[in-house]
Amino acid sequence: MRILITGAAGMVGRKLIARLAKDGALRGRKITALDLHDIVAPQAPALAGVDVSIHTGDLSAPGAMSALVAPRPDVIFHLAGIVSGEAEANFDLGYRVNLDGTRTLFDAVRLAAFAPRLVFTSSIAVFGAPFPDVIPDEFHPTPLTSYGTQKQMSEALLADYTRRGFFDGIGIRLPTICVRPGKPNKAASSFFSGIIREPLAGQEAILPVPRSVLHTHASPRSAVNFLIHAAEIDGDKVGPRRNLTMPGVAVTVGEQIEALQRIAGAEVAQRIREQPDETIWAIVKGWPTRFEARRARELGFTAESSFGEIIRAHIEDELGGKIA
Repeated sequence: MRILITGAAGMVGRKLIARLAKDGALRGRKITALDLHDIVAPQAPALAGVDVSIHTGDLSAPGAMSALVAPRPDVIFHLAGIVSGEAEANFDLGYRVNLDGTRTLFDAVRLAAFAPRLVFTSSIAVFGAPFPDVIPDEFHPTPLTSYGTQKQMSEALLADYTRRGFFDGIGIRLPTICVRPGKPNKAASSFFSGIIREPLAGQEAILPVPRSVLHTHASPRSAVNFLIHAAEIDGDKVGPRRNLTMPGVAVTVGEQIEALQRIAGAEVAQRIREQPDETIWAIVKGWPTRFEARRARELGFTAESSFGEIIRAHIEDELGGKIA
């Protein structure tokens, strides 16, 4: 089993690599080779008997993807991309990486003619307001950001390339992944993690939007589970509608903070400072809120049932079970 991961140096990529290293197998087959790609060098895991290759560079550079898929991986996890806030701020970069880079990878696979399972990380940003109280699987994607548009266009490519038999694709629309470890990134959604992560680490956090904002979240643990399940699921059961909205926990920002206070105490929750940011609010207020995710659940995708579970997963996985 040979696996290619783009965006391997990112948070989800690193956790996926760790999970694959722990499991040692995917789709019932022993992992024998890992190709890890990103714009910066991913860290190679120490895996006995596994050929690990590190690749760096621009996804959309001429010839880069052809060389990357030449070893004919059995499974490709396409995680690479520019995050939402950066894609909105830098129009050209967002389209070059999120759309052109994806199309370049897809075409490299098509031209190599070996039809792997390809798992693509999309986003709930493909949906745009106005929204019903609960967004059903049949809700029409009408993105209101450049990032969402780039993801929707990539979803359409994935479905068509799968229909044509160029690869066996599964697109997973991720909710906001929370609590993300490490430092804040340029995603407009970064504050959702920041208002939990920083207070738990003894630091102040900035809340740039109203506490009434309702959003759907899943933990990094769940994100990796989504990816593994998407790689292993029977494509015939998925059918022609290859892009699936993942399940998650829908809570307001205020409910996030209440969960933090219940678990870590009032002193920790008081480290959050409200400071409105109109740029972030302009992006966030057009985002979807609550999802039915019926198809994904029926196909075996699962997530946490409460935001408290998400916080506890972060404390266990990133803080050694301790709160500052």
